[in-house]
Amino acid sequence: MPESWRGLEQSSLTMRITISIALLLTLGGIVLSIAAFAYGREAARSAYDRLLLGSANHIASALTIRDGQPVLELPVSAFELLALAPDDRIGYRIMNADGTTLTGYDEIEVSADRGDGFFDGTFFGAPARYVIVSRRFAERTFKGTLQVVIGHTLQARQALAYDITSKALYVLAASGLAMVLLSVLVVRSVLRPLRRMADGLQARDPHDLTPLQMTVPSETAVMIKALNGFMARLDRQMNSMRHLISDTAHQLRTPVAALKAQAELLADETDPAQRERIAKRIKDRSAGLGRLLEQLLSQALVIHRGDSAKREHLDLRDIALDVFEEGDHRLLYPDMEISLNLADTAIPVRADEASIREAMKNLLGNAVKYGSAPVEIGTSIEGGLASVWVRDAGPGPDPDTLNSLGERFSVKSPTRQTGSGLGLAIAHSVAIAFDGELRLQALDEGGFQASLVFPQAQGELSS
Repeated sequence: MPESWRGLEQSSLTMRITISIALLLTLGGIVLSIAAFAYGREAARSAYDRLLLGSANHIASALTIRDGQPVLELPVSAFELLALAPDDRIGYRIMNADGTTLTGYDEIEVSADRGDGFFDGTFFGAPARYVIVSRRFAERTFKGTLQVVIGHTLQARQALAYDITSKALYVLAASGLAMVLLSVLVVRSVLRPLRRMADGLQARDPHDLTPLQMTVPSETAVMIKALNGFMARLDRQMNSMRHLISDTAHQLRTPVAALKAQAELLADETDPAQRERIAKRIKDRSAGLGRLLEQLLSQALVIHRGDSAKREHLDLRDIALDVFEEGDHRLLYPDMEISLNLADTAIPVRADEASIREAMKNLLGNAVKYGSAPVEIGTSIEGGLASVWVRDAGPGPDPDTLNSLGERFSVKSPTRQTGSGLGLAIAHSVAIAFDGELRLQALDEGGFQASLVFPQAQGELSS
């Protein structure tokens, strides 16, 4: 892109609109100037043609026949009309029926077959305009047609045309300047709400992410809506990060303190059997801390991708298959029977693949750790809702505990004694982020099921 174009794009809207209007008025002015000049010439020609015709009629009416010969006494009024063009030279010629000149200038050339009307010619080398008026006589002593030819040069016509055109251009220039000035005022008035928006944002506290509330035109209201939406997403991100930091501090404080205490006991213990028991507890605590850190990292991933990740068309069957084939559960729980139950047709949703996969890994981890075999991973679609679920044969928690599952720091979490209890909270956050929900329910035929349910997406899945 040329540097001049970049400079124009970075200039103010007022300047850009003013330049655009000025260019438009310039082009329009050129067209109107041509039209005004054409109109001026036509108006001048019409006005002076009428003078010529009036003078010719006066002269023709003064023609008489005496003793069989045409006689003319030139009327003064005819030339008074032509005197309205004082800078022009006047020429006339009165022709007999045989084409000879009765009086006037023989230099005015008229073709023999030319009838009444106007024509352009020259008068001693200067361009001129002429009119022919005929008068017929049918008397005993004279019969025939006499022609009156009268004309003048074009200086007055051209001066009148120039005068009309220049006045029209003066009016056009004044109107154009007024329109440019008016456009500047209008643009500044239109952009005033943007200035109020900027001033309102600059005056805000950096931590104030509440929606902007101001009365603006409908065109500017779109920007207010977009800005409020952005601040709402930013507020959710900041709240999520605050919760993550709080969760991390809350969840890590106890296991780290326990590890420190066990390490101090191990350093002071001399009994080999007791040292072995303490070492085993340290190992178990370290493994639990590792699982806790993994879940905290998973929660951080979900928080980061919830608003920022681009939503794509996904098939939930692919996610269920990926989680099933990942194989971590087989290594950690080799004796646990896990099966796959996928729908025959595609289960389309619009979401983020990594977030849903992370949520499913947490649901599967809860099922294999706290449920009963067999464990089943599956997908289904019903009533326009698509779901991916994990089911086990255990009874699940009691109804009171179900109401608090997924909450931060829930004391009723079934994972409280051996884990962090963040797995269901992560799944719940993923479901909410993509317009879905986490459903936890005991099955009528026995067993417990945790499902991620989303609205079914429309359109074709990307290959």
